Amino acid sequence: MAITGSGSLAISLCVFVISAAFLPKEAEGQNLATDNISVIEGEMATISCRVKNNDDSVIQLLNPNRQTIYFKDVRPLKDSRFQLVNFTDNELRVSLSNVSLSDEGRYVCQLYTDPPQEAYVNITVLVPPGSPIIESREEVVSEGNETELTCTAIGSKPAASIRWMKGEEELTGDAEVEETYDRMFTVTSRVRFSVTKEDDGVPVDCIIDHPAAKDLLAQRHLEVLYKPEVKIVVTYPEGLTREGDNLDLTCIAEGKPHPHQINWLRVDEDVPPHAVVTGSDLYIENLNKSYNGTYRCVAFNAVGEAYDDYILYVYDAPTPSPTPTTNPANTQDSRAGEGAPQKIDHAVIGGVVAVVMFAILCALIVLGRYFARHKGTYFTHEAKGADDAADADTAIINAEGGHNNTDEKKEYYI
Repeated sequence: MAITGSGSLAISLCVFVISAAFLPKEAEGQNLATDNISVIEGEMATISCRVKNNDDSVIQLLNPNRQTIYFKDVRPLKDSRFQLVNFTDNELRVSLSNVSLSDEGRYVCQLYTDPPQEAYVNITVLVPPGSPIIESREEVVSEGNETELTCTAIGSKPAASIRWMKGEEELTGDAEVEETYDRMFTVTSRVRFSVTKEDDGVPVDCIIDHPAAKDLLAQRHLEVLYKPEVKIVVTYPEGLTREGDNLDLTCIAEGKPHPHQINWLRVDEDVPPHAVVTGSDLYIENLNKSYNGTYRCVAFNAVGEAYDDYILYVYDAPTPSPTPTTNPANTQDSRAGEGAPQKIDHAVIGGVVAVVMFAILCALIVLGRYFARHKGTYFTHEAKGADDAADADTAIINAEGGHNNTDEKKEYYI
């Protein structure tokens, strides 16, 4: 059967239309986007391929080996860990469960356009380290010596970082990073420091910082040995030590380990022969001035020795006060300033007398000047003719004549 030219043209046109239906379409304003993913080993990762302004172009997801995981909503890859979460014209979302290190790599979101578009998803698998291990160079350390602690974080990805804390104080350690199989890392950190007795019982923490782990640490308590701390306590007497009194001293000694020996001695002299030492106590009776001196308590343990001193000074025995007879208010007290007799201040008395005498002298001078300025004139009625009479009888007779002829007589008083 012959085929005419018009029939050939029709067949060619049909083939072109069918072929065009399966060719990639031009990307006109279509944008393909995705996001990188970090996932902890054993957990689930979700890959999202998103298209903006999709015009029915096909979306597919490829693994790092460029094998098709999903073509539209169909999964050609026989790995049941991949599951379809969502499929629309604008998104292909796939989950990957129980992620392992072998799943790490670059995945491809592909959009069938002309030319095809690709967006890449980098999946990073995080592996947390195992429980940190902390070790000490020595179990116990003496004060003043240096100790070293080591902390190890094994099998992490990426490498962990290690911090040190001693109580509230942060320490600086030296870290070593070793890469092992499958891009895994082991980190070892060492810290060195000198210890004091205050460090005994203080916790030292090794803290692990890692994006796949939280609150991961190891702790060790320091055990520090230190020499004794010694203190002498006076049990008796409470006040001054006087002749005839008894003296009781107690030596308190603490250390780690606990002091195994306590000795009493008298510096540069012998302890009085009748002094009694019982364990940590020193007892001396009937004190006298010959016992004056420095008494020392010395305590020993495995770390060293320490001591404390007590200086003894014996005062005179108190003198008994005589029994008051007339003035009980003036009884003396052993305490200074209480009940002591009052002393007469002669300087005050002398001053008062001088002031009084001066006042009297001033008064006499004023009165004398006053009378000197006011002289008085006085009249007396004496018997007339008494001055001319020869005797007393004549004077009396002359006086009987009256006082008409009496002469004025002035009398002055100074």
